[in-house]
Amino acid sequence: MTDVAETVVNLTESAANEIKAKLAADPEGAGKGLRIYVEQGGCSGLQYGMTFDQKRDGDYSATCFGIAVLVDAFSADYVRGTVVDFSEALTGGGFKIANPNAAQSCGCGKSFTTAPH
Repeated sequence: MTDVAETVVNLTESAANEIKAKLAADPEGAGKGLRIYVEQGGCSGLQYGMTFDQKRDGDYSATCFGIAVLVDAFSADYVRGTVVDFSEALTGGGFKIANPNAAQSCGCGKSFTTAPH
């Protein structure tokens, strides 16, 4: 299996700047990208995860504002077309995920359900 150069998830410039700052502050962040993934759990059945990681075999990868964005093949089916933003608002600030595939999202913004296939 090989890597696929396809933009599955986009970052806004604000999100990319926050990720760059976090990578710069992490001594182990050198050479890593942002992995966005989906796993079972959360209050709606599926939940998002983000971590700094190396590219793996079979990952979808793209670069957004200088940040490598990595998505595994399983997660790609659930997050294709998603945009990650960052807000510094006092209430409700932090990373925001806008996923066009989510039929319903939880109030926490970290879990979702999809329409039946």
